[in-house]
Amino acid sequence: MTNSKPLEGLLVLEFCQFLAGPSAGLRLADLGARVIKIERPNHGEAGRQIAIKNLRVDGSSLVFHTLNRNKESYAANLKDADDLEKVKELIAKADVMTHNFRPGVMEKIGLDYSTVKAINPQIVYATVTGYGTKGPWSAKPGQDLLVQCMSGLAQLTGDKNDSPTPFGLAVADIITGSHMAQGILAALLRSAKTKKGALVEVSLLESMLDFQFEVITTYLNDGNKLPQRAEKGSAHAYLGAPYGIYATKDSHIALAMGGFDRLAELLGPDQLKAYSEKETFTKRDEIMSILRELLLEKSTQEWLDLFEPANIWCSAVLDYQQLLQHEAYKVLEMDQKLPLDTGEFIHTTRCPIRLNDQKIFASKPAPRVGQHNDAITQEFNL
Repeated sequence: MTNSKPLEGLLVLEFCQFLAGPSAGLRLADLGARVIKIERPNHGEAGRQIAIKNLRVDGSSLVFHTLNRNKESYAANLKDADDLEKVKELIAKADVMTHNFRPGVMEKIGLDYSTVKAINPQIVYATVTGYGTKGPWSAKPGQDLLVQCMSGLAQLTGDKNDSPTPFGLAVADIITGSHMAQGILAALLRSAKTKKGALVEVSLLESMLDFQFEVITTYLNDGNKLPQRAEKGSAHAYLGAPYGIYATKDSHIALAMGGFDRLAELLGPDQLKAYSEKETFTKRDEIMSILRELLLEKSTQEWLDLFEPANIWCSAVLDYQQLLQHEAYKVLEMDQKLPLDTGEFIHTTRCPIRLNDQKIFASKPAPRVGQHNDAITQEFNL
């Protein structure tokens, strides 16, 4: 069995910064593509300065290191004619080019799709914007929290009386990066058949709307009734009891599916059996209130021991410490440590994809700004 990766031999030029575009490049790089980041001299791309909890390693933020493993860095001033010409020489030899500049920026630089297509007709040119290239929001900053709130997503999380609650991570960026990678791979398959390139466009807002297709479709087909979060323990605005999170005697338990009637039979009290399966949404808060009282009587593990053999879909609610110590996590071997030139290590997760039963680990850490300029200049005769 060969250890080669499916995208080996593919050359990607990444003009992206922050999270969405680089996360697409990360996935391509993990799958074997050669990804060269085109960065500003000295400071590099802006994502090097995004420091969650001010965690920095080797001069760049920890966030940057998590998104840019397996990549190279070529520093170029795109406003300098000589540097721009060298970049165009790289474009002529590339398979894919990505960027997430605002609409109009690449046109001013002279690296818009029409210009690049003339240089390399077979290139796949992929872009990320915040809200598309047209309309009243097209010039607004494309930022994860803003898009979560503008897309309606923040109205789905939390309980009925909570303020709008966004996800506690950059979900818009990561989902958009995933869509970008999918679009690039689809365009590459087409290019292999037709020898023609393609323009791939994604936006944070469109990705967040797609992320919510389940609930938006419900809204559009249910008389435009807005989602209603449960009184307490809410986990899905359009699903009925028992779907949600409940406190137990010692922690919490999540109840998903498995049949309300079966759950009521297991728990026993007549006041729960008085409700039918058809009432689990219309009388959701009443039912969940009864469940909250009942589930306080035993520990989470005691409930799991009762529910799981009865095919009630349930889970303990873990924190990271509990998860990382659990055998179900350990068997996945998701951990990897990337050694830096400084002697430090980046402890992170691996690519979640497995190929031919082989897990994909990174071969090198994120680059320093312009780390590969000399080697790339010599290799491509720039």
